[in-house]
Amino acid sequence: MNFVNRDVELETLNAEYAKQNAAFVVIYGRRRTGKTTLIEYFLKGKDSIYFFADTQNETIQIKRFQELMADKFDDSFLREIRINSWDALFDYLCQKLDRKERFVLAIDEFQSLVKSNEHFSSIFQRIYDNKLKNHNIMIIICGSLISMMYSETLAYSSPLYGRRTAQIKLKEIDYAYYDEFYHGLSKIELIEYFSVTGGIPKYIELFQQGEDLFSTITAEILNKNKFLYYEPRFLLQEEVNDVSTYFSILTAIAAGNHKLSTITSRLGVQSSQITVFLKKLIDLDIIEKQVPVTESNPEKSKKGLYFIKDKFIRFWFRFVFPYQSYLEIDNLTFVENKIRNELIYHVSNVFESLSRQLIFKIKLPIILQKSGRWWDKDTEIDIVGINESNEIMFGECKWSNAAIGLSILNELQQKSKNVVWGTKTRKEYFILFSKSGFTEDLVQKQKTQDNLILVNLDDF
Repeated sequence: MNFVNRDVELETLNAEYAKQNAAFVVIYGRRRTGKTTLIEYFLKGKDSIYFFADTQNETIQIKRFQELMADKFDDSFLREIRINSWDALFDYLCQKLDRKERFVLAIDEFQSLVKSNEHFSSIFQRIYDNKLKNHNIMIIICGSLISMMYSETLAYSSPLYGRRTAQIKLKEIDYAYYDEFYHGLSKIELIEYFSVTGGIPKYIELFQQGEDLFSTITAEILNKNKFLYYEPRFLLQEEVNDVSTYFSILTAIAAGNHKLSTITSRLGVQSSQITVFLKKLIDLDIIEKQVPVTESNPEKSKKGLYFIKDKFIRFWFRFVFPYQSYLEIDNLTFVENKIRNELIYHVSNVFESLSRQLIFKIKLPIILQKSGRWWDKDTEIDIVGINESNEIMFGECKWSNAAIGLSILNELQQKSKNVVWGTKTRKEYFILFSKSGFTEDLVQKQKTQDNLILVNLDDF
């Protein structure tokens, strides 16, 4: 699989490596985003040790690390002696570092060491402060349990707080790089693949091997013998205790319940009973809370709506989890037909989010400071962008097989009148995003209006 869309992360790692003193980098993010691949790529050609912590007990972990160092330094004596403490191992490493220039120690799945010994972070903090930081070493700590990595390495109360010199939260591959994985596909197909795989490198790799999108969905997601069939369950089980409540919330949101009141009504609970669960899902980058972009105090806005942010998890809770009773008895036809008939609605939401991102990448007659969705009781607008110059942009996104015509523009202009923002003399712009292009009359109108922008798939 190609190594793409990690230039910024590699620049960060190389900058830390170039330092003349100790560096301490924390890499974290959800499973299967390519953290290990990033580390392995960075370590090529460098004097280093890469240690992958597993789920065995601490005694075995120490023994594995000992054997790794014995192999690294070709030390048969170290291989044979009995070592019972991390201190002894790092004392040995420091002796070797005295005669070395830049050296990298990478510890992957750091949270496994914490699970084997709840005091490991404190132990490693003392070892780093008293031993390692005095050497020309670069430490990389990596983990996939976001909550534990935060509490053990990044939070103010964590033992290792203040030691890191850089941190990398590895996220999904950006859509802009999808043509490097799926050669020869149309923009429509690329967006469809992105809407299912969500930019997760492991999922991208699996879908590269399939004949087409729908057959691969059947083979890799609807097949109860494949890991994607259970993936969201495993992701949550690693991070939280009460999986059932989180699943109930995500199921409610996937079914179209975005208001806190409708989510709680669906679950039959009070809002105070699920706010902590919603916050946890936001911290895990699984859901997001959106407020109308024109809200002056978004943190205190009562207009918040909740959406599933992770594209694969959104797909799974819409098309897999509700129908597992069918899939468990291998009744694939019903679910396959549902996906073929309704995938367009799932993809349209992704297209809308891509459009909101694209307005900051294409040349526009207006410089926006922020953008997002806007709604009130009766009206919704896909994109509203604003700045401090009393300029506002309204946008509509259409993922349909029909070209956009004047009627869509007229509807958008009518809806824009409901947006109370700026002064009466505000400058208004309108932007339309279309899967299937635009009618000739709309194209001709755009030529005479400098405040109308038309964006088709060629720009994606």
